[in-house]
Amino acid sequence: MNNNDIFKKLRVALQLRDDQIVDILQLVDFRISKGEIGNFFRNEDHPKFMECGDQVLRNFLNGLVIHLRGTRENPKNAAEVIAKNQAEVKTAAKGIKPKETVAKVAIAKNPAKNFVPKKAPKSPVEKVKFTIKKKK
Repeated sequence: MNNNDIFKKLRVALQLRDDQIVDILQLVDFRISKGEIGNFFRNEDHPKFMECGDQVLRNFLNGLVIHLRGTRENPKNAAEVIAKNQAEVKTAAKGIKPKETVAKVAIAKNPAKNFVPKKAPKSPVEKVKFTIKKKK
């Protein structure tokens, strides 16, 4: 297992988005863009795939500790932070409609007033009957 796999598993387990990961890394003064983070989560055969270095993973884990536990001056309960994050993910998912329902609504519309359907040309082959006799 490499650093990318560990990073992916933590992201899925904690249900973190790229912008949340950027915020966690900024807690330990580590600047990285959302695009660079997205490159860590790509397939290994993708041209923009990047290996997650030890420094990135170390800073993410240190920032994650601060994000979940808080600082000594301002401690937090990690379970509450995770529950709050999961609630945000669920409410965000409820507002998204599946793509299929959007397509069905578009099909249900009436055609335009100036729409004239094309008539299919009749082919002479349609009127010919072919009979194939079976050998006994």
